[in-house]
Amino acid sequence: MGSLLQSRQYLLILLCFFVFLWESRTAESRTLYYKWEVKSELKSPDCFKKLTLTINGRSPGPTIYAHQGDTVIVELKNSFVTENVAIHWHGIRQIGTPWSDGTEGVTQCPVLPGETFKYQFVVDRPGTYLYHAHYGMQREDGLYGSIVVWLPEGQTEPFAYDHDRNLILTDWYHKSSHEHSAGLAAAGAAFTWVGEPDSLLIQGRGRFNCSLLGASATCNSSSPDCVLYPITVVPGRTYRLRVSSLTSLSALSFQIEGHTMTVVEADGHYVEPFQVSNLFIYSGETYSVLIKADQNPSRNYWITTNVVSRNSTTPLGLAIFNYYPNHQRKFPPTTPPAGPAWNAVAPRLAQSHAIKARQGFIHPPPKAADKVIVLLNTQNTVNGRRRWSLNNVSFNMPHTPYLIALKNNLLHTFSQAKPPTGYDFKNYNISVPPPNPEATVSDAIYRLDFNSTVDIILQNANMMALNTSETHPWHLHGHDFWVLGYGEGKFDMFKDPSKYNLVNPIMKNTVPLHPFGWTALRFVADNPGVWAFHCHIDAHFFMGMGVVFEEGIEKVQKLPTSIMGCGESKRFIRP
Repeated sequence: MGSLLQSRQYLLILLCFFVFLWESRTAESRTLYYKWEVKSELKSPDCFKKLTLTINGRSPGPTIYAHQGDTVIVELKNSFVTENVAIHWHGIRQIGTPWSDGTEGVTQCPVLPGETFKYQFVVDRPGTYLYHAHYGMQREDGLYGSIVVWLPEGQTEPFAYDHDRNLILTDWYHKSSHEHSAGLAAAGAAFTWVGEPDSLLIQGRGRFNCSLLGASATCNSSSPDCVLYPITVVPGRTYRLRVSSLTSLSALSFQIEGHTMTVVEADGHYVEPFQVSNLFIYSGETYSVLIKADQNPSRNYWITTNVVSRNSTTPLGLAIFNYYPNHQRKFPPTTPPAGPAWNAVAPRLAQSHAIKARQGFIHPPPKAADKVIVLLNTQNTVNGRRRWSLNNVSFNMPHTPYLIALKNNLLHTFSQAKPPTGYDFKNYNISVPPPNPEATVSDAIYRLDFNSTVDIILQNANMMALNTSETHPWHLHGHDFWVLGYGEGKFDMFKDPSKYNLVNPIMKNTVPLHPFGWTALRFVADNPGVWAFHCHIDAHFFMGMGVVFEEGIEKVQKLPTSIMGCGESKRFIRP
């Protein structure tokens, strides 16, 4: 009897040991499964009813929550009737899985109606990230969401807070992306610019003034879809607020009435903390700010967004900073704060300069670059059509995705010319419209030496109209880059590199190029694959404002056939 009891105790101890090992393994890394269905549904996010692209019936879509090192698997079913789709995982570097980057035309063929596609990738660093459609201009129709990656269990952030909250800021049009793309692609007098957004949304909700439309069945100010989004806070507690922007056009200022914010994270990297009364944020950027609920708790406060860098007619975006136990729908007794002036460039530049890597978390950049590429951003025409260009070359996507073409030696499917790495620095005047507005179109790409250090100098310039230069948020897929510096006017290749911040530059994946200015970036081409680098304004990328980098293609593993089926990749699909 005693030996039987001892055997049972031994087995119990052994079982507990294996359970401990399993829990330890799963605590280190887990596999998270999501099943998503995308479809078109009538929604009224700003009270105006419109066909909206949803994920599992929602816009924004479900937030992905994961720990650093987890594997995320998303089974995406395309239930659109006639429309393709692709989803990009914005800020996830896709190390070892370049085919899951989700960039149609670059890393995959689109997912056809009725088909299901599996994205699988590892979230390799903690922080705040995004996902969104990367097919045509679908993002502006509501196909987007958040990714929150926590540190592994047991590890702590270098700043303290009581609760974690998440907000996505967007702009919103009543016209569809199909109408917009048709207008942008039209030639001559038929060209139609997208115009200013009808509304600004905070976490997918806003308020359009329905009275402007008179008696209209398509606009209902009492719709539950457009009840202002509340963030409920407990007095005295500190909140980490993850603020992201996925606007299709607008640069924004974000502010919470009566509250100061401390910036602590940008694009997944810790920031040397600094305080702001308003946060400037550009499409594709993510930030974490700390906010203490330290104001009069007997009332609620306004959260507002407003357009900057454009003389916009779009009204403020509104949400409620709700002090418990006040009702979530109780409007504050004050007028919503309007935010800074749209044309005040100096404070936007000041914020850009203030963002530095946090002490103790600095990743020093290489001291020098192996290759320098200067990209002059201009507005042009090509055969009577309005385009955006880089060094007078406007980008067109090929029919066979680059990753498939390069890995399978289908080099005839896109141009093998070398894209220009600069422009006429000495003679080009960035302060006037282009003297020769006619540009060329190309689908050629930059072939980078693997593990080389690359500097990108983004140079802004005057558009087709005199005295106009827009803010461009630039996003790099597959990488984080060091932000070496910003400047006003024309970049001086002999003097300005001496001003680079090589001590504590922040690393980001999206960065603004300010009007009539320049932005300098550095990255290491150490992630085998093919990666897009483009303006994150939907209309601008649609009109050719982007490039593609290839690096270490020979190191990419065998491609899954699920990404194939378009262009000349059809030959690899067996019936």
